[in-house]
Amino acid sequence: MIKIYYDKDADVNVLKGKRTAIIGYGIQGRGQGLNLRDSGVDVIISQRPGGKNYDIAVEDGWKPVLAEEAAKQADIIQILAQDHLQAEIYEKSVKPHLRPGKALLFSHGFNIHFGYIKPPKDIDVYMVAPKGPGSLVRNQYVEGKGVPCLVAIHQNATGNALKLALAHAKAIGGTRAGVIETNFREETETDLFGEQVVLCGGLSELIRAGFETLVEAGYAPEMAYFECLHEVKLITDGVFESGISGMHRRVSDTAEYGDYTRGKRIINKETRQEMKKILEEIRSGKFAKEWMEENKTGRRNYNKCREECDKHPIEKVGAELRKMMGWVIEASKNVVGAGMKR
Repeated sequence: MIKIYYDKDADVNVLKGKRTAIIGYGIQGRGQGLNLRDSGVDVIISQRPGGKNYDIAVEDGWKPVLAEEAAKQADIIQILAQDHLQAEIYEKSVKPHLRPGKALLFSHGFNIHFGYIKPPKDIDVYMVAPKGPGSLVRNQYVEGKGVPCLVAIHQNATGNALKLALAHAKAIGGTRAGVIETNFREETETDLFGEQVVLCGGLSELIRAGFETLVEAGYAPEMAYFECLHEVKLITDGVFESGISGMHRRVSDTAEYGDYTRGKRIINKETRQEMKKILEEIRSGKFAKEWMEENKTGRRNYNKCREECDKHPIEKVGAELRKMMGWVIEASKNVVGAGMKR
């Protein structure tokens, strides 16, 4: 039975007398940091000087310090750097300053679950993971609302880890919407699977494959772009707001019938088998090891793939067509960060 916590289940006063350090003032760091501060939590920000995130932190009224100083001063250390950087930051800057009773806080379980960070047993280790980008976490908080969060406890050395986690979730607005209890394994593996199979990997390949099929059959690239990429937002907005069944009632009956009768020919038995293989690569740690090695060796494959993606004809056609759509350009200016960035 899934446990869901709300405002009545959490007390921000649990954080009184404690200082929280946020290491990494990126998309989540900014959203969570500002919300914590507005909720009366004592917060210190760590961000390396010289980058845009450092300048943003200063503009937001912070006095950023190095990770070592933040870890030294804080009782709760929240590591919000990107996955491949967290272990190095932990070893060099955080681990030397841990002492019994302190806490490590994450918003994604990657490094704990796969063992790249191995904290001492005498500290609390927990997760508060908003299910939305930091910009949304901030905007919803300012509007008096909240983004649903996940909460998980890896180590409960003090006996208060859950209270601390729920206090943090409340301070960033999460308990206004609801906080679902899970564990590091489940959060990490489902998150990676969703990104690879559906949200990023599956969707982008589906879009490109559809575009290529139409163009190779002689249809105009512009028509292929509109039908296979541009209109994806119309569908995902419907799914997001009212589920797949709700989306069906927003499209034509012709489109709905095509969904029922043709969709399973695209996502077929072979596709589902491949999904299971990818899930096993995630669960076994194979993907995590591959990704960490990719970063250690200069990201050769990553950079090659990004370059190939940028050169795809759909990107050239899309760049030209988007110039015709002023509302798209305006919307892109208002986006602070993508949902998948941590």
